Amino acid sequence: MAKILIAEDDEKIAQLEKDYLESNGYETEIIYAGDKVIPELKEGAYDLLLLDIMLPGTSGYDICRTIRDEIDIPILMVTARTEAVDVIRGLGLGADDYISKPFDPSQLVARVRSHLKRYERLTGKRDEMTGAEEKKGKTEQIVVGDVVIEPRTWKVWKKDRELKLPNREFELLRFLAENPNIVFSKEELFEKIWGYDYISDAATVSVHINRLREKIEDDARNPKIIETVWGAGYRLNA
Repeated sequence: MAKILIAEDDEKIAQLEKDYLESNGYETEIIYAGDKVIPELKEGAYDLLLLDIMLPGTSGYDICRTIRDEIDIPILMVTARTEAVDVIRGLGLGADDYISKPFDPSQLVARVRSHLKRYERLTGKRDEMTGAEEKKGKTEQIVVGDVVIEPRTWKVWKKDRELKLPNREFELLRFLAENPNIVFSKEELFEKIWGYDYISDAATVSVHINRLREKIEDDARNPKIIETVWGAGYRLNA
């Protein structure tokens, strides 16, 4: 049974989320204050975080920024703020998706189920590939400048420093590295990495490309590895 942490300061909304999720077979825990979320995540074995942006103590943005590189679970932001800049900020800090208040509880359950299934597939695939490499006693590498990607162990290094990439960032980087010097549109990358059943849209790709650039480029404002081909898409230069 998947365990979900609900971080929401509105008791009625939190209870609504809890009731619908538990009626669909999920175990839940509610946190009402932002400053208690990170300690709870580190203590409990949670499979997904349902995170309100406007929390007392610590905002959802700050929570997302702090935990994203430490805890690899889906983060679904719940917000009454639907402006594009707020959505992009949340995704840019590592949230996997967002849902706007007021929401249809059945849609919330559907999104939670979709993200849990996808992470289960990703982590299962990662464990399977890592186990196969351990048996072979070797690790396949893709080298792009001073960046080393290990597809089978799910690791990325830059100048001998390991980078922490959430699953989708890693998938995106790996796909581009395995298909170097080819231009892919945002729509093509969205289909390859997120799939048709994902709730968001191709704008998510740009957010994740920017996050990757901040980690692998010497100068994210003047990228040399992942290049923007204006009017066409993105290309990894190898």
